[in-house]
Amino acid sequence: MTCCPSPVAGDCELPRLEAEEAKRWVSFAGPGLSRIELIVPGIHCAACIRNIEAALQEIKSVVSARVNLTARRVTITWRDGEVEPQAFIERLGGLGYLARPFDPRESGFLQDDREGSALLRAFVVAGFAASNIMLFSGFVWTGADAASRDLFHWLSALIALPTVIYSGRPFFASALAALRHGRVNMDVPISLGVSLATLMSLFETINSGAHAYYDAAVSLLFFLLVGRYLDHLMRARARSAISQLMTLTPAVATAVEADGSHRQIPAKGLKPGMMMAVAAGERFAADGEIAEGSSDVDRSIMTGESAPEAVKRGNPVQAGMLNLTGALLVKVTATGNDTFLADLIRLMAAAEQNQSAYVRIADRLARFYSPAVHILAATTLAGWLALGYGWHDSLMAAIAVLIITCPCALGLAVPAVQIVASGMLFRRGIMIKDGAALEKLADVDTVVFDKTGTLTLGSPEMKGLTAAPAGMLALAHGLARESRHPLSVALAAGLRKLGIAATPLDRVTEHPGQGLEGASKGEALRLGSRAWCGVPARDHDDGRLEIAFRRQSDQPIFFHFEDRLRPEARQTVSALRSEGLSVELLSGDRSAAVERVAAETGIESCFASLSPQAKLDRIEQLRRMGRKVLMVGDGINDAPALAAGHVSMAPSTASDIGRTAAGIVFMSESLAAVSFARRVALKAQAIARQNFALAIGYNLLAVPIAMAGLATPLVAAVAMSSSSLIVIANALRLGVSLPGWKAVNVPAPDPLGMPGLAGRQRRPA
Repeated sequence: MTCCPSPVAGDCELPRLEAEEAKRWVSFAGPGLSRIELIVPGIHCAACIRNIEAALQEIKSVVSARVNLTARRVTITWRDGEVEPQAFIERLGGLGYLARPFDPRESGFLQDDREGSALLRAFVVAGFAASNIMLFSGFVWTGADAASRDLFHWLSALIALPTVIYSGRPFFASALAALRHGRVNMDVPISLGVSLATLMSLFETINSGAHAYYDAAVSLLFFLLVGRYLDHLMRARARSAISQLMTLTPAVATAVEADGSHRQIPAKGLKPGMMMAVAAGERFAADGEIAEGSSDVDRSIMTGESAPEAVKRGNPVQAGMLNLTGALLVKVTATGNDTFLADLIRLMAAAEQNQSAYVRIADRLARFYSPAVHILAATTLAGWLALGYGWHDSLMAAIAVLIITCPCALGLAVPAVQIVASGMLFRRGIMIKDGAALEKLADVDTVVFDKTGTLTLGSPEMKGLTAAPAGMLALAHGLARESRHPLSVALAAGLRKLGIAATPLDRVTEHPGQGLEGASKGEALRLGSRAWCGVPARDHDDGRLEIAFRRQSDQPIFFHFEDRLRPEARQTVSALRSEGLSVELLSGDRSAAVERVAAETGIESCFASLSPQAKLDRIEQLRRMGRKVLMVGDGINDAPALAAGHVSMAPSTASDIGRTAAGIVFMSESLAAVSFARRVALKAQAIARQNFALAIGYNLLAVPIAMAGLATPLVAAVAMSSSSLIVIANALRLGVSLPGWKAVNVPAPDPLGMPGLAGRQRRPA
């Protein structure tokens, strides 16, 4: 892992925030306090966090400065009137970090796209060049005569020189920026080693020397660029969850004027007290209260439950929720940053900020790597000169130390295991989206499940009905097939399985939030809630879903539905508990339904009717108790909890935001993927620790050899590559038959990109 602040001085101009413009970006943080969020694209590792937070907290008026590594944002809180926001931008610029105010419409993603594209091009060029230079080097190693050797060296130089200049820019720019601001980082010795090896090789080539080390320099760049690009991808995927949440608020809203006319305006133009019209199929652009109309709305963003909820005059609605069936007139109560959806985005950003405190072992070692390598190389150079050797031999020994101590083996210790484990899991329908997820999964001691769509499949099925003549069931089928309400769809499917054909009906009308009404041979028919069918409410809620059907004065028929448990749900919970893990169930559903699922799966601790904030609070409470939580959820409302967990998993049928927020996604219907993934993570952790030992042992052995002059830069490069191969070979042991679960019903890969989603029916967002 490397730390590479964005070059500032001489490369780009720091943005200027005038006093009036600054008000746009500053928010209220409490009595006498203000807050601003800055995007800092140059944040890459734990060292960046320490440098930025320490520097900002040195400003006397600053109350707190927190860095979100995943989102590359800095949140600064300060006392009003004591400092202008421009001072923070200039302070970060002095450290070598370009900063600008956070704009939710951009969120730094455009900058990240440019950075990712540049890294991709750099490592592709380095890989192509390394393969060709290795080919020429092979001819030299096989004993080519002096003339042929010089030719191959010149050909290698023609490829290596432009490659080093182009592909080495991320490291050279980072090293120069660090040195310009009086610091060193891991890119300084890397840049020195690559540059000196290239220049010494050019010197040897010009003077017809026997050795050139272009292959060592370019191969070193290639290995390092691969690691940096993969790290960039993982962070970009983590940040995209917040970006997707932002898309749930429509850009345009329909405002209702005092004279009743409708006008299309930007959603940000809505103000509390205004009236807005929301048609069926549209999302709410602001929080509000229904003034006219009734409908069914999808509240899964808040509750996680896929079953629509009936709303009418006086009921509250929130931004981002989906209006399903009827037109509504809504009085706006909150807009912009004051809406429920904005709160959800803030919860998720805060959760990711906490998660960013997780520091890998390689990051901690990076603090000592740069000074240690410089001291060793300088000591080698000075020692050889003191012993009477010339500049050429002394410098070659110092270059060998710089190359042989390259952190490739250390850098590959974890990624190599992650790649093998990820491939192994993917073949069983489990996709690892975040490389750190495996490390964290091995450490968990508590598993928290969501209910609907996680422990259950998220789609209701008819499981029972009161005795009734086939003719009555056919009439109910006739009404049900006219609606897209999930329970109507489930009823129609259940009656089809029983062989009950639908009776054609006259004048079928759907009344949002209540049910369906029709007629057959002059007799009125109703299908829907008990109240709609004129039936008293149930005395006891047994946790099952229910709808009623009634024909005029006949006795009503009741249809019961259940959300089926995922295959092997009970076995998975039992396996996790047998391994000493604590298991909990958190759900936004009503108590009876939650308690029923908890009893069926063997979960003793369950919580019902929870909001996204309440779920997040429970995760935070467990964290304060010292627990490391695996959160398994699927809905939009689970996204903050998924982000806050030590690690998180989601099924492939989850909402897009739920899948994005999770570090691991499983494609199969079976919940056994959870326990199997943890077993793989435990074995991967053991092998990763072995790799760290091998990498550190290699350096302890190789550095004295290089300092003694027993390794040329070429030998040093070969030794460095060999250490990497040993680490990779050890990682491959993970693939040796790990006993356990095999996925069932894993769909074919999606040709459009997301494996396992082709042709599948996702539950509504």
